[in-house]
Amino acid sequence: MESNTIFNKDFDAKSIYVMKIYDAEVSKVWDYFTKSELLDQWWAPRPWKCETKTQDFKNGGTWLYAMVGPAGERHYAKVKFGEITEHRSFDGTDSFCDENGIESPDFPEVKWLFGFTGVEEGTKVTVNIHFPSEEVLTKLLGMGFEEGFKTGLTQLDEILK
Repeated sequence: MESNTIFNKDFDAKSIYVMKIYDAEVSKVWDYFTKSELLDQWWAPRPWKCETKTQDFKNGGTWLYAMVGPAGERHYAKVKFGEITEHRSFDGTDSFCDENGIESPDFPEVKWLFGFTGVEEGTKVTVNIHFPSEEVLTKLLGMGFEEGFKTGLTQLDEILK
């Protein structure tokens, strides 16, 4: 249900703000954002799929995963987790990398902050993404990030129903 997703781009602030409300309890939505076996069900936009290689969801831990395309192509990314407040928020830095987690020199790290708030309708998820430059923001959008991320969030909505 696209109507309850907000996706705002701010080129001056080099950031993206996303907000979506899910008709589910905070603890359940939290699990789908923090447990690899659940993330793998929705994080990649179909027909792509997400495959976790390793995940250690703790302060200083990492999540190494691949976006796997319909022809078997694999694009790896790594999230380094920062501060985690159970069922409320977590942050981290995201980067493209190889299958061993060695970061790509072609694309700088991007900072993410996820927030989870119980609301009358269920759970409000907010995502603040900060880019090192307007060029990096523009490059990611050019790679289809907006459509892909919205699709993933909608896929999660379908799973939670």
